Amino acid sequence: MSRRFALTPGEPAGIGPDLCLLLATQAQPYPLIAITSRDLLAERATQLGVAVDLILVDPDALPDAPAAAGALYVWDTPLGAPVQTGVLDKRNADFVLQTLTRAGQGCLDGRFAAMITAPVHKGVINDGGIAFSGHTEFLAELTQTEQVVMMLATGDLRVALVTTHLPLRDVADAITAERLERVTRILHRDLRNKFGLARPRILVCGLNPHAGESGHLGREELDIIEPTLERLRGEGMDLRGPLPADTLFTPKYLEHCDAVLAMYHDQGLPVLKYKGFGAAVNITLGLPIIRTSVDHGTALDLAGSGRIDTGSLQVALHTAYQMAETHS
Repeated sequence: MSRRFALTPGEPAGIGPDLCLLLATQAQPYPLIAITSRDLLAERATQLGVAVDLILVDPDALPDAPAAAGALYVWDTPLGAPVQTGVLDKRNADFVLQTLTRAGQGCLDGRFAAMITAPVHKGVINDGGIAFSGHTEFLAELTQTEQVVMMLATGDLRVALVTTHLPLRDVADAITAERLERVTRILHRDLRNKFGLARPRILVCGLNPHAGESGHLGREELDIIEPTLERLRGEGMDLRGPLPADTLFTPKYLEHCDAVLAMYHDQGLPVLKYKGFGAAVNITLGLPIIRTSVDHGTALDLAGSGRIDTGSLQVALHTAYQMAETHS
């Protein structure tokens, strides 16, 4: 497998280009190729007062050696319109998707071992006339993957989600036995294959307060979650739950698990982000490729200011490196 890595800076008016440039001041252990506009990076480097040697690469003859500290490989991708730092422009919507396509297809083709993504702005892409609900869904379609799973990680805490960006009133209907089984299988498989855990230990949250309290606060645990987990335990999976979410996230439980499976977005992620915001990584499970991302947004108001933290991108990079080594 290739040991090159693709880096997409995301929304060109946001902090993604800044993150790439600041990252390039440090040496990386592998060739890291930024898929973006070289002119954009040059303009932002001037704005930041950062000296980075932007080295154009041929996508058909990508480098095998890492760039030196202070240099960054760039697969030049043309902008749709000039970029004004901090100001969204729907004319660059196609440019953003082109960078993701090049990175994703490069992973499928074996040019890259993994892709690392900086944040995009979903709204401006939709304003540009392109239906787009996020990196995860875009890459699922690109790789023809039916089911993907969002997992965030910081330190020794990993949290995966059964449902992601749904209104709260729709969550209970989305928790079906079929969906829960698919998500649990993907989580279990990728913890083994991409993280090298021989027998993953997974804690599963209940949906309702107190995990339904024996059916008095909802029957999803009794009718859907527990029967599904019991069936998968019969195949040898180490699954504990459903447990009340308000007590699951305590050392008593967490020190004996490799991942938590939460039923919905705001059940699991507030805990994880409280523990490690700015030092967390977003990982898409279920894809035939490795994709990691930062845990924050485009921060348009900070673009070009130099007042940003590269911590989450550093974690996303190192996680991708580790997963690629495990996955080889």
